[in-house]
Amino acid sequence: METTQIRCQSCQTAHVFSAERLCQPLVRGRCRKCTRPFVFVSLADTEPRPTMMPAPAFETSTIMVAVRDVQDRSISRSTSRRLSFYGSGGALFGLQVVNVLLTVVTFGIYHFWAKTKIRHYLWSQCEFEGDRFAYHGTGMELCAGWARAFVVFGLPIIGLGVVRDVLDVDALVKTLAAVLASGISVAFLPVAMVGARRYRLSRTSWRGIAFSFRGRAIDFLKLFLKGWGLTALTLGLYYPIFDAKRHGFLLSHSYFGHQPFAFDGKGCDLFWSYVAMLGLFPITLGIAWIWYLAKKQVYFWEHTSLASARFRYTATWPRLLALKVGNALLLILTAGLAWPWVTVRNLNFNFQHLTCEGLLDLDAIRQEPQTTTAAGEGIASFFDFLDGGFDLG
Repeated sequence: METTQIRCQSCQTAHVFSAERLCQPLVRGRCRKCTRPFVFVSLADTEPRPTMMPAPAFETSTIMVAVRDVQDRSISRSTSRRLSFYGSGGALFGLQVVNVLLTVVTFGIYHFWAKTKIRHYLWSQCEFEGDRFAYHGTGMELCAGWARAFVVFGLPIIGLGVVRDVLDVDALVKTLAAVLASGISVAFLPVAMVGARRYRLSRTSWRGIAFSFRGRAIDFLKLFLKGWGLTALTLGLYYPIFDAKRHGFLLSHSYFGHQPFAFDGKGCDLFWSYVAMLGLFPITLGIAWIWYLAKKQVYFWEHTSLASARFRYTATWPRLLALKVGNALLLILTAGLAWPWVTVRNLNFNFQHLTCEGLLDLDAIRQEPQTTTAAGEGIASFFDFLDGGFDLG
């Protein structure tokens, strides 16, 4: 009996099928290793053999079989996809040693290229559905981003500091300079967060499809200032609501190709857990914060979706506590030299507990070119200038 060999597209496991079976229309199968379903579509679907003639002998080279994933909702909803990390602390340590030496020799200038090399390595060791991620940023871009931020924020703050502390001017002028410097400093953080996220996502791709961030810095600045203002007025009680809104803004404006991520969480769902954490914090010597952090991460991930697929995060607070304590001990006992192993531990921990579940047609996601809009007027045009994306490294 003639046979042919078919490989699973997901795990590359070989399966042997008889030619006679492959000629039957829409024969469904399932990989014996990864249990991924597939279906065979053959020429027999449109050209059935005569009933009176013996079955012809098919050769592997003449059998035209297309193997595709079955996008069946009942099956896809039970499918869990998981990220994998293949990097090692030793390899990252070797890279870090070279980076530190070159950074010292160049009086810190090489820092941006060192950061880029680290990202290239980490991204390339992350795998999803059999394909690795890629990072396309350059050290020159990071250096230019730092210079851009320094000109826009650093120089004005330094100048106002000179007016406040050095020049012999009226007290009113000194006060005004201090207020302006504080305002610029406060505005810097949200703008830097948006710029860094825009840059990193735009330089990240998977299967040749790039990620992107399409939120505006001015909108995030408004949310940021309002959130911290209400948090201060409520003596910290508004923080979980603000934290969820901040996270939702950054996530809901993030895209993979043309497909946006979505976040439907609400901070009020975490309010009483946050209040309980505040009450238990002094009694538990801060351990209650780890409990709240684990609860928040689980909540945030389980309210995150991409198309019809949702994410699931299964880390518990005792495991998170063990990770944090272990990382702290490694860094303290090695005077920071264990940073590469701590980084690998964190990535492995998160990937082991994070899954993507449900219907997700990755082949349908396409690359969508970013559209640019003309700069607005007044302060909006200033933030449009910053919205090109920058990262301080």
